[in-house]
Amino acid sequence: MESLILHFPFRLPIFAFSLLLLFPFCFAIRTFRYPPAGFADFSRFSEAPEYRNGADCPSSSAGDTTSSSSCDPSLVHIAMTLDSEYVRGSIAAIHSVLKHASCPENVFFHFIAAEFDQATPRELSKLVRSTFPSLNFKVYIFREDTVINLISSSIRLALENPLNYARNYLGDILDSCVDRVIYLDSDVVVVDDIHKLWNIKLTGFRVIGAPEYCHANFTNYFTEKFWSDPVLSRVFASRTPCYFNTGVMVMDLSKWRLGNYKKKIESWMELQKRTRIYDLGSLPPFLLVFAGNVEPIDHRWNQHGLGGDNVKDSCRTLHPGPVSLLHWSGKGKPWVRLDDNKPCLLDHLWKPYDLYRATDLGSPAPSSYSSTLISYLSY
Repeated sequence: MESLILHFPFRLPIFAFSLLLLFPFCFAIRTFRYPPAGFADFSRFSEAPEYRNGADCPSSSAGDTTSSSSCDPSLVHIAMTLDSEYVRGSIAAIHSVLKHASCPENVFFHFIAAEFDQATPRELSKLVRSTFPSLNFKVYIFREDTVINLISSSIRLALENPLNYARNYLGDILDSCVDRVIYLDSDVVVVDDIHKLWNIKLTGFRVIGAPEYCHANFTNYFTEKFWSDPVLSRVFASRTPCYFNTGVMVMDLSKWRLGNYKKKIESWMELQKRTRIYDLGSLPPFLLVFAGNVEPIDHRWNQHGLGGDNVKDSCRTLHPGPVSLLHWSGKGKPWVRLDDNKPCLLDHLWKPYDLYRATDLGSPAPSSYSSTLISYLSY
């Protein structure tokens, strides 16, 4: 089942709409050449294998054509962004989820696409459908003007992409019947059953769950101006905050909507526009609202940082312990490094899920590499 949803927060005035019909050329916001140079050629994606439910899986109506199919209580809901620059990573992430899911037909994807992208949401939707013919999904169009005026400059331009902030609005964008969702970044691969992550309980009043990293220096995520202000820094007075990565989260959307957490995040972004209290993009507002009140999830569900840091593309090793999800957060992406024939060792773990037929992806990993890498993983 597939749908294309328009997410418009306001109505276009009749006068403006009339002008748009009369003089469409006057209102162009961006002009793109398509297919854009440096982006994936959609014709090069192969169709994924068909993954079916086992006998013990609950029956699902998600495969039908009714508009309410995303409300099926047996579904596992996953939200991801979808754009032309990261679509190759998104396709690999979807493939990995389906390959390892115990009930792949019970997984429903919610894709948030940018309004102004080199590829239109409809083209991206067609790509997903041609690559995964039986996938249950919807594509929602995210209006940039929902958040564009709240975004401040960051240490890396990619972090200023409005689509990075779409996770703030999942409670508004997704169907009201969807009361729980797993949010995944586009640069991950899942090597375990996604149902295990889905079944983690968010206890008490906790709204989100994520792996926490309490050894990280939390003060580094905010400026000296923030910490020297006795009123601002008091936000953490009643809690013990730990860093967590927003690229993998379990979210209770019922609690999210009830607590109006979208507005709480926006309030910190508005303050950031007036006085600089952090340097990173969409992460710090989440830390300000949730750090210290996060349901802790095992680190195996976000082995992050594999793309290096936010400035330098460098190779990283895995954290100690078993692995259920690999995350190439940071500047470097595995598909770019593989195409450049400059892969890091762990990039070869991403390659089996890649469905893009590039002309030359370099030499395969030596067998000794493969045996070493596989020993890290616990399926």
